[in-house]
Amino acid sequence: MSTTLDSVQRIVAVLIKELIQMRRDRTTFAMMLGVPIMQLVLFGFAINLDPKHLPAAIYTEDNSPMVRRLVSAFEHSGYYDFVSVASSPQQGNALLERGEVSFFVYIPAGFTAQLVQGKRPQILVSADATDPAAASNAIGRLDGIIDNALRTELKGPLAHLQATPSPVEVVVHAKYNPEAITQYNIVPGLLGVILTMTSVMITAMAMTREQERGNLENLLAMPVRPVEVMVGKITPYILVGIVQAVVILSAAHFLFSVPFFGSLALLAFGILLFVITNLSLGFTFSTVAKNQMQAMQMTFFFFLPSILLSGFMFPFRGMPHWAQTIGECLPLTHFLRVVRGIMLKGNGLEQLHGEFSVLGIFILVFGTMAMLRYKNTLD
Repeated sequence: MSTTLDSVQRIVAVLIKELIQMRRDRTTFAMMLGVPIMQLVLFGFAINLDPKHLPAAIYTEDNSPMVRRLVSAFEHSGYYDFVSVASSPQQGNALLERGEVSFFVYIPAGFTAQLVQGKRPQILVSADATDPAAASNAIGRLDGIIDNALRTELKGPLAHLQATPSPVEVVVHAKYNPEAITQYNIVPGLLGVILTMTSVMITAMAMTREQERGNLENLLAMPVRPVEVMVGKITPYILVGIVQAVVILSAAHFLFSVPFFGSLALLAFGILLFVITNLSLGFTFSTVAKNQMQAMQMTFFFFLPSILLSGFMFPFRGMPHWAQTIGECLPLTHFLRVVRGIMLKGNGLEQLHGEFSVLGIFILVFGTMAMLRYKNTLD
């Protein structure tokens, strides 16, 4: 009996010790609570596999009441939000190319006259199909939206038009990925995901390992400035990131036949900015983490929203506005637009200068934070 009681007392003693240790390790405790809560919120509220209220542009050469009824039906469907009225078809296609809209609807002149005559006029819908999941549902609803709208207009002498399969022919141009091949969207995105995971984690853990081994004391004895330490530490990992990018791009071309329409030099510049951004962030994490386990936990805590809210796994524009706001604060979101824009759309600096500017701001912010935190660590 006493032996059993002594065993229970020893177990309780170890249990109390672990609880005290857990309370002291606040970072790990916060991760244990924070990660499940974050997953619950993101999967429960932010992820939407049926994106609606997608931005669209319209150009119509026919302003009849029937056309206005069609435009209203598009908006009331919940899938199309006309955020821009183009002044020409060229401007509408340019908005689509820059990624400012997901759809461009063009209603040509004489639409109403041809409809009344039973000639099945055409409506042209151009869609950004770089992400097939984002565009497929909205495209699939087109015929139903138009038929429901015209059902209230085609009455009396025009009622016979309802007997035809459809009084309007919808012509869909799924641009940049007309065959809706998922690999064309996923494989370029994997370049950003892999660089994010490896760059941030490797740098954070490598610097934390230096602290655990006591090598920071050696740096104190050397006339080295924080910025010099940071540049010296991250430069080898920049080379590693470039090698990873070459491997992934080679696989994209030779294994998955992903098209490449843009400038390789511009993509290389974007990759360099993105790698430096992630390495700067990893350096910052290393100045906060007390050990390599914490560095890995912080990396995972950053990586989870990056992969879910950047538009890699789920349509970006299908998320609520608050989730899109968070996504805009993640470097991966902007890099995905760069790599997909260059590879699939052939975008140049004119279309992507905003994304490059944001990546530059990230480097400035994360680099400054890393240097200030590292200086405090040395002090």
